Amino acid sequence: MVTTQDGTRPARWATLTLRWLAALALLVVLACGAIAVALQVTPMQTVTVAGQVIQVGATAPSLSLSGPGEVDLFGQSLPTNLRFTGPVRPRLQLSQITINSELTTFVEGTKAAGAERILGARLADGWKRYFAWETAITGAGALILVGALAGWRRAPHRTTIWLLAAGLVIAEALNVGAIMATTYTAPTLLRQVHSLNELVGSQTRPPRIDPAGRPLRRVQAVVIGDSTAAGAGLALAPGATAHACGRSADSYAADLSDVNGWKVLNLACDGATISQGLLGPQVHNGVRLPPQLAEAERASRASVIIVSVGADDLNWAAVVRYCAVTPNCDDRATQAYFQQQLASFSKDYLDLLSRLAALPAHPQVIINRYYNPFGSQPGCLGQAGLTPVNLATLTSRLATLNAVLAQGAAEFRFSSPQPDFAGHEICTPQPYVQGPGAAAPFHPTAAGQLAIALADQAVLTQPVPPVPRQPAA
Repeated sequence: MVTTQDGTRPARWATLTLRWLAALALLVVLACGAIAVALQVTPMQTVTVAGQVIQVGATAPSLSLSGPGEVDLFGQSLPTNLRFTGPVRPRLQLSQITINSELTTFVEGTKAAGAERILGARLADGWKRYFAWETAITGAGALILVGALAGWRRAPHRTTIWLLAAGLVIAEALNVGAIMATTYTAPTLLRQVHSLNELVGSQTRPPRIDPAGRPLRRVQAVVIGDSTAAGAGLALAPGATAHACGRSADSYAADLSDVNGWKVLNLACDGATISQGLLGPQVHNGVRLPPQLAEAERASRASVIIVSVGADDLNWAAVVRYCAVTPNCDDRATQAYFQQQLASFSKDYLDLLSRLAALPAHPQVIINRYYNPFGSQPGCLGQAGLTPVNLATLTSRLATLNAVLAQGAAEFRFSSPQPDFAGHEICTPQPYVQGPGAAAPFHPTAAGQLAIALADQAVLTQPVPPVPRQPAA
């Protein structure tokens, strides 16, 4: 290279190189912006499987190069059991549930030989369509951003064309490079999915158990659930099983029986969760109890089934105890634990709802939300270590659980009343809740059980909305 004595030519080359590098860096920034916008605005793709509607899209970019996708269920973002390669992974949203003969198979799968498995194929097709749309929108976004920059700088016509071409190439190269691994591997992984439980469910699930024993044809209503429905801490009902489960004669099941003149079968038990109590067997106080839902199916003529569940799934008693001994129970560790428990509950809750929807007699289903036992002021709870800050945390988490219960019930066209304990919280003159020193702290008193029964009765007196059901295959 020929250089002048004062080094003018090398200086020009250095300046030109810096300009090109700056332009390239700016184009890369604009390309990243176009990709980010495309991931936000690209419409999720709709797929329909067994009458159920699923939206397929992508997660927000992650710093990790591999990880689970997401499934939006009852307002919760649940990680998939599948792990995908790449910083952007599939995101699925169960946007419409139809109660039909295929719903249980869609949720739980089937082991029947030769059964058609189309869920994974539909999800894979939806993902490929989404990526095609995202690629096109990324390109359009890059052209708009680069064109706006060229117009702002009043670049010459030829330079503008060059910038547009370079910006498009860089944007698509970065887009394909960042998402290529997911684009090519995700369809193969998604095609392996044969049910929603395989995608987000637990590794081991309670098997479906057919009802055993004689039919209970005179039963008109059934209550299943945990200690709230059992009536923990109140006068026990007669019978060995009732004593083992803490089942009370003052439960809201008994109140509904008295009000309506019904024979109500109360199967609720202290400590019952969905997997160990409602759908699977439960061992409590040394007694092995059959799954409550299997027992409920013996009452084939029951017109209503009422469910109280969730607190024991979230280990709520332990959460309350922890908030009573720490200055702040809203730290990152406990919040992460609560979200983990809530995600696990949401998966099991979907399984329970699908089985309730598949009951042969199609009874009215009521999912009870939980009452608020605390109130806004600590009062007597200050002596138990529950500060106003921690009470606010507990109230917020209880509201989150109730939101999941209500949204899941709404998806299945079930009712979800919430008992009103306002003015009758634990430290009020006439509480509906047992005190901290009672046999079952924070559980309803007999008056509280009656309040729950009244909330259920209000739903029972309303017309039941028609639910479209497809004939069995």
